Parts: sequence; C-alpha cells; structure tokens
Amino acid sequence: MKVHTRKIDNRAEQNILARHRFDAMEAAVLQMPRYLKFTLAAIAACFLASCAEQTKPKLVSAVSGHRMQKVCTTAYTHSERGGRHNAIGFFLSARRVRSAASDWSRFPLGTRFRLVDTDEEYVIDDYGTALVGTETIDLYKPTRLEMKRWGVRHVDIDILEWGSDEASLKVLAPRAKHRCVRKMIASLERKKMQQKKKA
Repeated sequence: MKVHTRKIDNRAEQNILARHRFDAMEAAVLQMPRYLKFTLAAIAACFLASCAEQTKPKLVSAVSGHRMQKVCTTAYTHSERGGRHNAIGFFLSARRVRSAASDWSRFPLGTRFRLVDTDEEYVIDDYGTALVGTETIDLYKPTRLEMKRWGVRHVDIDILEWGSDEASLKVLAPRAKHRCVRKMIASLERKKMQQKKKA
C-alpha cells in the first residue's frame, strides 16, 4: 500500500512539474514578441545608420575601368512596393546581368558594374526614393531570403561602363511630379552645367 501511495505521489509531483514547465514555456512565448520588437527595432536602426553617414566611395584605377571602394549596398526584391518591373518598364533581372537601383545623378541609367567579391554583374535600370541624395546602390535579389541575407554591405565594385545622364533625364522628365525625381533631375542638370563650364 505504501509503495502504491509513493507511486501516486511521484506521478502527482511529475504532473505538477510538467505543468510548471509548460507554464514557464508559455510565459516565455508570450514575452517573446516584446523582445522581438526590441530586436527588430535595433536591427532597423543599425540598417539605417550604416548608410546614413557614408563617405564618398573612393575611385581607384582597375584593369577593367574604375574601381570604387567601400560602396554602400543594400538589397530589394520584387515583392516590395515597386513590383516586378524596373524604372524603364522591363522585368527586374536576376540573370547574368542583374538589376540594380541608385540615385541616377550618382550612378546614371545603364551603368554596368561588377562586385569584386562575388563577381556578379549588375546594371542600373531602376531607382528608389530612399536612394536619392545617397551613394548607395540597391541590388535586386530574386527572393526575400536573399535580400535579407545581403542586408547592408560596403563592397568594392568595378565600373565596367558608365551610364548616360541624357538617357536618365529622358526617362525622368515625364515623372517630374514626384519630389524624388525632381531632386535627381536638378542634380543631373547641375552636373550638366558643371561639365559645360569645364569644356
């Protein structure tokens, strides 16, 4: 009889311990969103701060054109607000030559470059409001996972071919009602005037 009572007591203790463990796990799960919010806020702050105070990328002579050092790069994908098309109406590319976005007054439409570390080739065929006034290049990634993996990186790039300020202005002019576009147009016009003065 005593043995049987001890077994029942042991089972009761195990049930109580299991219930406490479950309650503790449930409390941890309920508190997790609060920690996740703080973590996500911290990550977002770091992301924004990393490109906020950027120095101008340094130009260095390279075998294939110009090498720019420590260019701030971010990533985007087609499931974001801009959709599957680039600024000139074609599908964003993730093939041999991939799509990228920039402030067209810094890196004009058609600029082709290669990432030194990965050997991936990109062409500027898109722009983004957050890029205007910065030296940042936004690289197109075909999935959200690849976009998140890329994050923010300062990389060296080889400029294979500079794009065209004139082509950039032709695409931007009909869209001048947008503030970010007007800023790029103004920068491109200033650049044009400076080039005329030098000539």
